[in-house]
Amino acid sequence: MSKKKGLSIEEKRTRMMEIFFETKDVFQLKDLEKIAPKEKGITSMSVKEVLQSLVDDAMVDTDRIGTSNYFWAFPSKALHGRKQKLEQLESQLTEGTQKKQSLQQSIENAKVGRENTDSRAATLKELEGLRQQRNQLKAELATYQGCDPEIIKEIRQMNKVAKDAANRWTDNVFAIKSWAKKKFGFEQNQIDKTFGIPEDFDYID
Repeated sequence: MSKKKGLSIEEKRTRMMEIFFETKDVFQLKDLEKIAPKEKGITSMSVKEVLQSLVDDAMVDTDRIGTSNYFWAFPSKALHGRKQKLEQLESQLTEGTQKKQSLQQSIENAKVGRENTDSRAATLKELEGLRQQRNQLKAELATYQGCDPEIIKEIRQMNKVAKDAANRWTDNVFAIKSWAKKKFGFEQNQIDKTFGIPEDFDYID
């Protein structure tokens, strides 16, 4: 029989925050060392380490009163922090959308003559960079799945907008390839090779 897998550090952090949010109370370390193992399955030996990591990330507040340290975290502050993070992500997504629009305009300009292959290669390289940025943002957004449902809903809607924008750009690339094939009689693999289009270039699922 396999040994039961312990909690990851992120799972411990999440469960520790649940203690604060559910009780809306102030605790000493010794209190949490008793509560966490019993109610959240966090070993008492790891409570101090988990708590310190949350304090370092400004997710839990602490203050010394007399000879004792007290810890607390209220949902209102956590929500405010998530909203600030969301605003930062929205700004990054907006910037990415503007760059995509600029690239779309470059595609339209490239339809005339199509002599500037260096420009096209640079455009494709920038597109790949934006796709990687989008994937990084998507991964970062995934870490906030446990947040407020309304915030998650907004994030998913923004993610769909970014995905649709990238796919519209991909539409333009395919349209240009079709135009070049009809205009100059190039085969598709010849077009891809000439302009540095990757073999796996396709829509985002």
